Amino acid sequence: MTLTHQNATPANASNPAIRLDALIVGAGVAGLYQLHRLREMGLKVRAYDTASGVGGTWYWNRYPGARFDSQAEIYQYWFSEALYKAWKPSERFPAQAETEQWLNFVADRLDLKKDIQFDTRIASAHFNEDSQRWDIATDAGERIDAQYFIACCGMLSAPLADRFPGQSSFKGQIFHTARWPKEAVDLKGKRVAVVGTGATGIQVIQTIAPEVGALKVFARTPQYVIPMKNPKYSQADWDRWGARFHETKQRVRSTFAGFDYDFQAKPWAESTPEERLAVLERNWDDGSLALWLASYPEMFFDEAVSREVSDFVRAKMRERLRHDPALCALLIPTDYGFGTHRVPLESGYLEVYLQDNVEAVDCRATPIECVVPEGIRTADGKVHEVDVIILAVGFDAGSGAFTRIDIRGRGGRSLKAQWQEEIRSAMGLQVHGYPNMFTTGAPLAPSAALCNMTTCLQQQVDWISDCIAYSRSQGRQVVEASKAFEDKWVAHHDETAAATLVVKTDSWYMGSNVEGKPRRLLSYIGGAGNYHRQCDELAASGYPGFEMR
Repeated sequence: MTLTHQNATPANASNPAIRLDALIVGAGVAGLYQLHRLREMGLKVRAYDTASGVGGTWYWNRYPGARFDSQAEIYQYWFSEALYKAWKPSERFPAQAETEQWLNFVADRLDLKKDIQFDTRIASAHFNEDSQRWDIATDAGERIDAQYFIACCGMLSAPLADRFPGQSSFKGQIFHTARWPKEAVDLKGKRVAVVGTGATGIQVIQTIAPEVGALKVFARTPQYVIPMKNPKYSQADWDRWGARFHETKQRVRSTFAGFDYDFQAKPWAESTPEERLAVLERNWDDGSLALWLASYPEMFFDEAVSREVSDFVRAKMRERLRHDPALCALLIPTDYGFGTHRVPLESGYLEVYLQDNVEAVDCRATPIECVVPEGIRTADGKVHEVDVIILAVGFDAGSGAFTRIDIRGRGGRSLKAQWQEEIRSAMGLQVHGYPNMFTTGAPLAPSAALCNMTTCLQQQVDWISDCIAYSRSQGRQVVEASKAFEDKWVAHHDETAAATLVVKTDSWYMGSNVEGKPRRLLSYIGGAGNYHRQCDELAASGYPGFEMR
């Protein structure tokens, strides 16, 4: 482990520190709820966000076609039945603008914005061993002295923006999907390149294809995709969901991935081929992530089951591509199993490639070499001339949003330096060596990737808030995960992950998309319901493994 000793610039008479009980980084789903919980506890707390408004992911990701793939009835806050019933989604999978409106509705209803500082980046957070508090600085040089440093940074909020040499030389417009401008971008009739075919790239491609003059998709890793079914919701529909509020609230907290559906009860081995096919067809027809998260868990562990489920999805995709050999070879995965990557929902994505104005560029055969003033040059020397480049090239997931802040704990240890060597945490709630620093959406918890985010983020916020309340009731000033507890959790996490096929696949789940990133499954794959149970047991036992002093 690398220890780097560096002190934060101290506050002084000309730059006095603001004194808080807690500072929260982020005003997205987790940050808003964390602010609400700590204010209810009577703490002096403030949230900071680099954005100009609330929303987190749903503020920044305003690219064409952006929408979530958790159903609206479960992508919700569960602390208030009245709040749940007061907001009516327009459809099953609302688009970005509506989700941003919903989070503003929540913030306004709870009067949260008065305690949020926007357009402000937290640059550093250093633990002061003399005061046992955090010395925190913003990018504008503002100083904050806080007892608790709570990082609700987001699991997909550190975009990989500068991916190719020569990007600054491009004479047209270039956009990263995670930093899409608020102002309208006119793509009508233009020559557009989209780089990347993950979940984001798929949403962009299927949305802009009808309006652009010519579309070039630079595709490297094919994805298994599921057609989304997105019916409109009436008030009567929402009233029915409102009547099930308490039932749904309990349900999502107990399932594998925090959704209201869960895996098939009857094991694969005990099912007939006809029964298996019926289960797969039923979940496919649901038009949600149910095929992935509510059919057969054996697809994650058993290569024979994985092969059969993957073949089922491949057949569905081949039909839509009209069995075109070239397109099937480019767009249908063959070297990894269904569900070991993030599974995107889509609406007419595959059919886009059958349009006359769309060309797919195989980046496995001819990788992107660089960006030039006229467009994109591939390894075969060809320059693809375009007017607009859209980069849907992903994130430094799970850890990146934390390591882009200069976080230093006891002995001056650097979180960035530690996680460059090995990514580890205590249940994704704390990191040993960083007292009174709590995290949501961090590595080694389900919320890092494998969960309906509102379910898992709220659970973590509740646990953190209750832990702080307990420690204060005991007269303790500091909470820190012990090394022994963190070691035990990392070992359990790795043992659980090693039993799956996910760790055998290169994906952002494993950090494979970031050069030099230590290889470890970012998300706990033992199930959100199981994780929540373990967290509850810790709380009921007085938080063993989390030392309080």
